[in-house]
Amino acid sequence: MTTLLINQEEVRSLLTMDECIEAVRSALTELAGGEAIQPLRPVVWLPEGALGMMPGYLPSIDTIGIKTITVFPGNAGTPYDSHQGTVMLFDGEFGRLTAVIDATEITAIRTAAASAVATDALARPDASVLAILGSGVQAGTHLDAMAAVRPVTEVRIWSRSPANAVRLAASTARDGVEVRAVSTVAEAVGGADLVCTTTASHEPVLPGFLLEAGMHINAVGASIPTARELDGEALARSRLFVDRRESALNEAGDFLLARQEGHVSDADIVAEVGEVLTGSAPGRQTDEEITLFKSLGLAVEDIAAGDLVYRKALAANVGVSLELGGARHA
Repeated sequence: MTTLLINQEEVRSLLTMDECIEAVRSALTELAGGEAIQPLRPVVWLPEGALGMMPGYLPSIDTIGIKTITVFPGNAGTPYDSHQGTVMLFDGEFGRLTAVIDATEITAIRTAAASAVATDALARPDASVLAILGSGVQAGTHLDAMAAVRPVTEVRIWSRSPANAVRLAASTARDGVEVRAVSTVAEAVGGADLVCTTTASHEPVLPGFLLEAGMHINAVGASIPTARELDGEALARSRLFVDRRESALNEAGDFLLARQEGHVSDADIVAEVGEVLTGSAPGRQTDEEITLFKSLGLAVEDIAAGDLVYRKALAANVGVSLELGGARHA
């Protein structure tokens, strides 16, 4: 049995943001239709981080997959990303391991692509001013993702490390877009149409009193029950959309802590984004309402992105082929 090994640089060269957005859009639509298999992810908690295992199945491409990924927030300032691991793909006919793909780059791109899908479904069509809270990998990919689905003309970047915000602003400069670092969250968010929270904070960085009518927010930084980037007031003032209800009710600290404080209830989850895509649930209903997408990241997104990378790698003769076995014993 031949398995294709695809490294980080190869993923980066093969997986474009536009293509990944469409792959994730398809996966979320399929999930909302009840066809995909998407269990909750088990997590092994470690002294300095965690090991997450994210299995799933997409019948449209007849592919089983699992992402195994370590999350080590303390990697900031080291040569290593905070998220490292692999996406493994298996065919649905024989269960053959077809590909082992670097997960660092897939996670970086597909997370922002999911936010782009939500933004395209929920944000005002004329949204053009973007605030990014955070200055890490997801901050950069979210700038690319937002620009892919909305006419972004101005970007304000805030970070707890001002030097990192300045560095990101300089590295993401582009024609026709004003990109600048700002010193406060209020300066970043005031007058913004789109807000992406991409921090590693365990405490709120975006308070509800800063939200303005017509905003759309993508909250992606917190993915465990005890961490949050938004306070309870922010949840209470927004119409809340999620990638997966079950995941939000078990893993989303932004929602769970606000619920614990009495700001929201389970009924305040309006819909999964996929349900908006299929037309089974309404999205934005007025230009004035505040919409919020709480992203946790799903295995079906990794499988869809991984399958796209795998097929492009085969076509371009990229990657290393390994003979790992799997044949029946005589």
